[in-house]
Amino acid sequence: MGGTRTTARIGLALAALTPLLATLGMAGAASAATSCSAVPTVYGIPPWGFHTGPYTGASSFAKGHGNINLEANTVSGVICQQDRAGTIIMSVQHHLVYHSHYATMWGYPGNIMKIKVRVTSSSDPECEVGTVGGATLFASYNGVRSDSVQFFFPAACRDQDRLYHGTQVNNQVPPL
Repeated sequence: MGGTRTTARIGLALAALTPLLATLGMAGAASAATSCSAVPTVYGIPPWGFHTGPYTGASSFAKGHGNINLEANTVSGVICQQDRAGTIIMSVQHHLVYHSHYATMWGYPGNIMKIKVRVTSSSDPECEVGTVGGATLFASYNGVRSDSVQFFFPAACRDQDRLYHGTQVNNQVPPL
């Protein structure tokens, strides 16, 4: 008789926990939608694109890609950054802020473009969807690997300000 009561209690406990576990499973799926896995990695030479190194084992990383029309001074695309503060996915705003084939950064010549971004998805509680920030992408040339990607955000998203620089960064910025 004691075994029957225990079995009944376990059954009731499982019945009570099932909706909670199902909800947690859905929350896990929702958070997966705000990971950088939602943004495909583009290999080869896109009109513009970058990745900042390995996605596993790094405390933070970013990747992005899109189209650019230098004659019309327009740009589009998607960028994702994932770090300890959370993951943000950004759309690239239409107007190309700046571009040059004759830039120098880190002591090396290269191509540079400056763009505006808007946060479209965020798991960082301090960085709200709709926040506008900026990014500077620099691609060194002449066989040098000193590429960089730098993000700038207003106060609410300041923990997403990040500089990626060095040989692990692979950046494709088109020339003029």
